[in-house]
Amino acid sequence: MGQSKKVALVTGAARGIGRATVERFLEDNWRVALLDIDGKTLSLTETALGNTGKIMTVTCDVAEPGQVQDGIDQIVARFGRIDALVNNAGTAVFKPLLDTEFEEWRRVLDVNLSGPFICSQACAPVMMQNGGGSIVNITSISGLRASTLRVAYGTSKAGLMHLTKQQAAELGEVGIRVNGVSPGPVDTAMAKAVHSKEIRADYHDAIPLNRYGLEREIADAVCFLCSERASYITGQILAVDGGFDAVGIGLPTLRNEP
Repeated sequence: MGQSKKVALVTGAARGIGRATVERFLEDNWRVALLDIDGKTLSLTETALGNTGKIMTVTCDVAEPGQVQDGIDQIVARFGRIDALVNNAGTAVFKPLLDTEFEEWRRVLDVNLSGPFICSQACAPVMMQNGGGSIVNITSISGLRASTLRVAYGTSKAGLMHLTKQQAAELGEVGIRVNGVSPGPVDTAMAKAVHSKEIRADYHDAIPLNRYGLEREIADAVCFLCSERASYITGQILAVDGGFDAVGIGLPTLRNEP
């Protein structure tokens, strides 16, 4: 199979869901630009993926419009086009609401909400030159359901869900589809670091599929939404969460019944 002309840009691509998404695009023969603020880890990821001519890396803070535009210019100079944007870069502060400092609040919203706005504004004109494309915003189940210790994170992701719909409403006219993927609990490095044994048990008690998701499972959903198989899907938020958002209380009791 020849090399695809299509180009995807994945932010927060150095690790976790972002890296899994890059690997999934490469399997489908896309060329991929990896963008991340962590240049050291990004370089290690680039080496691990191999120098096949199908990837490039850009070190960039998605909350800085000038850096983003410079990054987009580099990608266009190298690959000539952008067909898909995955707004995956994110950050979180896990503190009680009254202990969350304003600067922490502002940084989370800058990265998680303003970042996708900035990246989409920069990518959309490039997509339009080739008849359109696809944007996928990585939101979170925390944008649908409130939980403790994530006032900034949950609020930013709820805002990103609405931004997704706003973008879909206006960009459909120029051939750009915009959707969101909302992961539930996923076995990422961050989850392993911050979820205690007790928290993990609590999640299992609330998830019909009774397990954490895998990074690859999120990547599969993202790449589907960027593909022609999703050509009539826009403005949607797809929860990839093992059923977490679909149910209320009672699962542990049901499971323990004889």
